[in-house]
Amino acid sequence: MSTYVVVGAGATGAATARLLAESGERVRLLTRRGSGPDHPGIERMPLDATDTGRLTEALRGADVLLNCAMPAYDRWPADFPPLAAALLTAAERASADYVMLGNTYGYGPVEGPATEGLPMAPSSVKGTVRARMWEDALAAHRAGRVRVTEIRASDYLGAGAYSPFTIMVGAQVLAGGPVAYPGDLDAPHSWSYTVDTARTLIAAARDDRSWGRAWHVPSTSEATVRELAEELARTAGAPAPRLGRMTRAELKEVARTDSVMAEFPEMLYLYDRPNLLDASETAAALGLEPTPLDVVLKEMASA
Repeated sequence: MSTYVVVGAGATGAATARLLAESGERVRLLTRRGSGPDHPGIERMPLDATDTGRLTEALRGADVLLNCAMPAYDRWPADFPPLAAALLTAAERASADYVMLGNTYGYGPVEGPATEGLPMAPSSVKGTVRARMWEDALAAHRAGRVRVTEIRASDYLGAGAYSPFTIMVGAQVLAGGPVAYPGDLDAPHSWSYTVDTARTLIAAARDDRSWGRAWHVPSTSEATVRELAEELARTAGAPAPRLGRMTRAELKEVARTDSVMAEFPEMLYLYDRPNLLDASETAAALGLEPTPLDVVLKEMASA
């Protein structure tokens, strides 16, 4: 039995803690308010993860640190660097392996399916933040100070998932309302199920081949937004979706009064063209396959 420390209890963090506990591992789940799944194998601890000293103490005796925490989307440049620095420093001081939950922002625009071997070439402020987090961690790994790996997901699906689809499309489809989406409704897109992301984090933590590199989460679907919305409506027994594309001018107007939407324009390159993730190395090396889309949509429809 190993001891795992999970930081963050969003949809992916909660699933990670729960899966570890259900497999018989010892789990400490750290959040600001001590929230998270109620399970006898999960010790929930209230803690500010930017407090390096307290975080280091919480990691004493742990084998692995898994970070699933993320600041508010409109606070990344200010809040992510100190969080990342504290996590990396605490893992090093406590001699714990470090598994980071990341995304594809650091790659910048990519032609064709993105692979894990792509260099960091961010074209956005948020992408620069993510790239620097990985580069700092990888430097620590190469210096022999701590073993690190990063699991990179695409946009999330699943109950409680937070992504442009869930907040701008899924919720409206389930409510029978109109959809205004700022991307291409007919562009193929990779979608990551939160539980599959958790499974990938855990598999990487348990495999000695995972350290010093990144892995992609196997995608539950590469459907277009239109196809995904229509399938979600059918699954939920909701009316056929009424889908429209939001213009840049309309997005700019919405962004005037919505700080999260104000962050969206620089990331439009992910949504106005095909955006696919190659996870073949994850499937081959870590033995992971994605959950079927119908299972994911049934979960979303009944949440």
